[in-house]
Amino acid sequence: MSPWQPARSPAAPRKHRPPLRLTLPGTTDAVRHALLEIFASGLLDGSSDNLLSSAEIVLAEVLNNIVEHAYAARAGDIRLLLSHTETGLVCKVMDSGTAMPGLCLPKGDFQPLGQTADLPEGGFGWFLIRSLVTELTYQRIDGENRLSFILPDEQS
Repeated sequence: MSPWQPARSPAAPRKHRPPLRLTLPGTTDAVRHALLEIFASGLLDGSSDNLLSSAEIVLAEVLNNIVEHAYAARAGDIRLLLSHTETGLVCKVMDSGTAMPGLCLPKGDFQPLGQTADLPEGGFGWFLIRSLVTELTYQRIDGENRLSFILPDEQS
């Protein structure tokens, strides 16, 4: 079990789970605390192991990318709206940081690996994100980055 995920609780019917709204400072400490809060909130209680693992990976990647890139030059807040539906976790992430280069999401192509000593420091995050989510969209509206995606309950 991941350090973010508490022991499992019985599932509440998904239609009765209110969405989770969080606003956090764009810092690595705040991201860690937000991940703990998400998994302790009960929103994902009763979810498949697949959804829990995917949510942990994708939310950590997305939030840390915002801290590292969008807010590299200045401070700002990150807003999250998470809703659990019959098909998975609907995620909307907003920030007022620097826009994505070219106003487009990174391709996130798979990079074949060479020798262990040649491994790059980063570049795998968008490949993982794209592999684990559906309906991934990015928009820049009125100075705000808006990323949305669905983490499906079961991987295809």
